[in-house]
Amino acid sequence: MRRRTFLADVGMGMTGLAVSAIGARGAEHHAAKAKHVIWIFLEGGLSHLESFDPKPELNKWAGKTIAETPHKGVLDAPFTKQNVVEFTANERKLMTTVLPLQVGFRKHGQSGMEIADWFPHMAGVVDELAVVRSVWTTDNDHAAQLQFHTGRHIFQGYFPSIGSWVHYGLGTLNEDLPSFVVLGPPTPPHLGGSGTYGANYLGPRHNGVPFASDPDRPLTYAAPEMEMSAAEQKRQFAFIGELNSLDAVEYPTDEAVRARIKSYELAYRMQSAVPEVFRHSGETAETRKLYGLEQENTRPFGQDLLSARRLVEGGVRFVQVFHGYRTDGNGWDSHTELKKNHARLSGEVDGPIAGLILDLKRRGLLDETLIVIGTEFGRTPGVEGQREGRDHHPFGFSVVMAGGGLKRGVVHGATDALGFHAVENRHYVTDIHATVLHQLGLDSRRLSVPGHQRLEMDIGAPIRDIIA
Repeated sequence: MRRRTFLADVGMGMTGLAVSAIGARGAEHHAAKAKHVIWIFLEGGLSHLESFDPKPELNKWAGKTIAETPHKGVLDAPFTKQNVVEFTANERKLMTTVLPLQVGFRKHGQSGMEIADWFPHMAGVVDELAVVRSVWTTDNDHAAQLQFHTGRHIFQGYFPSIGSWVHYGLGTLNEDLPSFVVLGPPTPPHLGGSGTYGANYLGPRHNGVPFASDPDRPLTYAAPEMEMSAAEQKRQFAFIGELNSLDAVEYPTDEAVRARIKSYELAYRMQSAVPEVFRHSGETAETRKLYGLEQENTRPFGQDLLSARRLVEGGVRFVQVFHGYRTDGNGWDSHTELKKNHARLSGEVDGPIAGLILDLKRRGLLDETLIVIGTEFGRTPGVEGQREGRDHHPFGFSVVMAGGGLKRGVVHGATDALGFHAVENRHYVTDIHATVLHQLGLDSRRLSVPGHQRLEMDIGAPIRDIIA
């Protein structure tokens, strides 16, 4: 054997051993309180005002411009940095005219947490929730979806997503399934696209693996191109493996080659493992009802969340579930008719999310599964245009979490009386990332890659007030 071939073979072997070791043992920096994450992302910008941070002052001052209220101070410098400075004075007046709440709200549970009436099922599990009402970001356009997942503004480029950091730090718990799975229609390419679940400089093998939402055909890209027996497929896979090994020897340091080989191997194994995970027919009628599979409006998202639960049971570390663009192309982005749009979309997600929490709890999985429900920003207190909508609002909004070793029935942080600015216990989006990593046993400050400097905004800090 030539020296180069020998060294390449040894290198590939050591890589395989290292990956296997990470998958079996993990690489925690401290004792973990959670093993899995189900990361739910509502695309377009859920209004914090009509969901988890209702503000009765909006009803009190409805029809007045913000400048005419006792809360006019919120219009100071941060607001003028928005793109509203490009609008005419009349247009700006409309956008700063207070729009009343488009839905009622009440206190629920022993915690007395206030939740909008559009979320009655989540109100029923309010004592399982940890709501952070003081999140902020800097991108006022929908590329904030990329920023929410990576911590960086799109003008700064693409950086590793939170799911990729989890994969990089902990590896897999099941060699037949990806450690990082993506469900639901993701962010459009011009807003970050696959960057919201991409690994960037961590290397392609840490990317999220998208699955189709159709439970009957989740692996459209990994299925055989033609009918063949299991024996034929096994021989074909073995032959491809031989060809791949030649590439690996020829290009021993090429990360893309390594990632492609691993993807082929994983795709082959997934062909038997994944269909079983997505086979919902074995679930009881009661469980199917819990996720809303019997109703047309809740079925698509309910199927995604039921699949997420089954993936977690199968050992998947991080399941990222998108909701919004499947329905009408605009998702939660309610520039007009917020009441009509949000009422419809909340009806699609409210029951399935509450069902997921209840299902995980009764199976003993909620304590080890951290649920995060996020969106790229909130909506403005002022009305946009003439049709009762709200504009993008990055200065203060809410993120909801549950399980995974967090406190239950707690509210952390606050926005001002109009819901304009995060004013108490403010948290940039990567504080959410750091909290997730901490619960999984990872210290965000100790995650690094030679040659790539991480800034404070990338690292964040765990929100310790919500950690049990």
